[in-house]
Amino acid sequence: MRPDALLYPTPDGLYCPEGQFHVDPVRPVSRALITHGHSDHARASHRAVMATRQTLDIMRIRYGDDFCESEQAVGFGEEVTVDGVRVSFHPAGHVLGSAQIAIEKAGMRIVVSGDYKRRADPTCAAYVPVPCDVFITEATFGLPVFHHPDPAGEMAKLYASLRRFPERTHLIGAYALGKAQRVIRLLRDTGYDAPIYIHGAMEKLCAYYVSQGIDLGELRPATVETSDKADFKGAVVVGPSSAFADRWARRFYEPLPAFASGWMMIRQRAKQQGVELPLVISDHCDWPELTETITDLAPGEVWVTHGREEALVRWCELHGVKAKPLHLVGYEDEAE
Repeated sequence: MRPDALLYPTPDGLYCPEGQFHVDPVRPVSRALITHGHSDHARASHRAVMATRQTLDIMRIRYGDDFCESEQAVGFGEEVTVDGVRVSFHPAGHVLGSAQIAIEKAGMRIVVSGDYKRRADPTCAAYVPVPCDVFITEATFGLPVFHHPDPAGEMAKLYASLRRFPERTHLIGAYALGKAQRVIRLLRDTGYDAPIYIHGAMEKLCAYYVSQGIDLGELRPATVETSDKADFKGAVVVGPSSAFADRWARRFYEPLPAFASGWMMIRQRAKQQGVELPLVISDHCDWPELTETITDLAPGEVWVTHGREEALVRWCELHGVKAKPLHLVGYEDEAE
C-alpha cells in the first residue's frame, strides 16, 4: 500500500480513508484519534474520540463532560483495529498522556508523532522509538540554531535570581498543561521545598497530575484579592503567561517576570514580552534531537509538519532520506 493511500492531509487534518478517522483534526469530525491534550491538537465536539486515558481525562477537565459523544481509551502499546486498520499508541514524552499513533495496514506503517521530546521528564511517560515506514515529525524547533540547554542549568539561573532578589516575587510564565507541572517538578527535584503558588487556571490540571502520581509538593493558590503583597515576598508563582499582562501580576511584591519556553533562546522575543528572566525549558525536541530521531528510526520516508518544515526536509534530502512538508494549518507553537 502507498503511504498516501493510508494517510493524507486534508483541511480538517490528517485523514485515514481506510479507517475513516482523522488524527488531531482541527475541526469537529465523526471519528478522531488524539495524540495529546493541548488545545491545538485536542478540540471539543468530535463525535467519537480515541486517545490515552490521561488525554481523555485532560480533555474532560478542559472542555467539560460533553466534549464528545463517545470515547475510547487505549493503553500504551495496546493494538486496536479500526475498520481493518491496526492502530496503537506509544509514549511521546511531551506531556502527561501524550502519544505517538502508529497506523498500519497491508504492510505499511505510518507513525504520527504529534508533539514529542526525548529529554527526561518525570511528569510524563518517556518517548519510545517506534519503527515505521513513514515517520511524521513536528518541526517546532526545526532550525539548526535551536540547541536547548540542560533544564538543571536553567533552574540554577532561577536560584541565582532568588538569591539576588530575595524579596521579589518571581512570576514564572508557563503553559497550563505540561510546562507548568514540569517547571514545578524541576524546582522540587533541584531542592526547592517551599510552597509554590499557582494561578487558578492551573489548579485542576495540577490536581490531576498529582492524582496520577506526579509529586508536585505543596501548592497554594496565588489569590491576590484577599492577600497582602507582603505575603508573597520571595515567593515563586507559576501562572499562564497571558495573566502576566493583567493587573493580577502587578499585585505581587515587586514582581520579577520569568518565562519558561524553548522560545526564550531568542533574546528579542523575551525582550518584546517583557521577560526579565528567560528560562529556556522546552517540551519539544531541538534540532539535534529531531535529526537524531530520524537517524535512529531510519524510516523510508519522513513527512514534516507544523513548524520550520523546509529546513528539516532539506536535512533529510541531504542525508538520503525521502521527505516532504505537509503544510498543515491550525497547529500553534506559541504555547510552548
